[in-house]
Amino acid sequence: MRWDNFRTSSNVEDRRGMGMAGGGGLGIGAIVILGLVGWALGIDPRLLIGGAEMIAGGGSGYQQQQGRQGTPQDEMGRFVAAVLGNTEDVWNTVLPQQANRQYQEPKLVLFSGATRSGCGGAQSAMGPFYCPLDQTVYIDLSFFEEMQSRFRAGGDFAYAYVLAHEVGHHVENVLGILPRVQERQQQVSRTEANQLSVRVELMADCLAGVWAHHSNQRWQSLEQGDIEEAIRAAEAIGDDRLQKQSQGRVVPDSFTHGSSEQRMRWLTTGLKTGQVQACDTFRASRL
Repeated sequence: MRWDNFRTSSNVEDRRGMGMAGGGGLGIGAIVILGLVGWALGIDPRLLIGGAEMIAGGGSGYQQQQGRQGTPQDEMGRFVAAVLGNTEDVWNTVLPQQANRQYQEPKLVLFSGATRSGCGGAQSAMGPFYCPLDQTVYIDLSFFEEMQSRFRAGGDFAYAYVLAHEVGHHVENVLGILPRVQERQQQVSRTEANQLSVRVELMADCLAGVWAHHSNQRWQSLEQGDIEEAIRAAEAIGDDRLQKQSQGRVVPDSFTHGSSEQRMRWLTTGLKTGQVQACDTFRASRL
């Protein structure tokens, strides 16, 4: 992936090495246990960890951490800032054109181990995530190492896909989709709430593809093999594949992100069409 000529974003905050500020929160032992329980039951571990953090006081009563602002000096930090900057350049143009909505740029926080977010405690075990309450993406860059070692799904464009997926959630938030879905999830069964979550996640996969489509059109950012990298990553983190690896069986009703086939197909849809409208998983007859 060619990213050297991307503009780096000024919306990056680097908290790596700072640890967790303030009281409350969960210990690492509790985080590990909740992670194992989540995978065993087919529940997204981030939901269990986040909920426990809120109960433990992780969502309030803490001093907001302030990290280093500006472009990080290490290569992976610069890569993240460049990809974020490129998503800003794409969505600042595409969203008004295709959805008649002005884009509001999100923040991105780099952390190591644990930090605080507007949605409670952020832990490396939760993986990258987007918090709509503070409109910020949180990521521990060790996740990229895990993608390579655990999932055999490394590469610049695979990592960029992960970042663009989280930014895709921000696009959903700007469009007003996330608040409506979260409200609806409070009114339905767990199975139905999971199905809504799958639609949200697959739409974010598709929106990541839309970003890549327009980035490549304008900056010729994709190189040979890049799309295959992202497809492998989408396949590796499908709910069915993760459940099969962790518990030896697949429980579709517990899916929260979509199957490998679904994630690959929706990412490809965004890549091919470059159209936000094509990513409307809530009106799609087939997920």
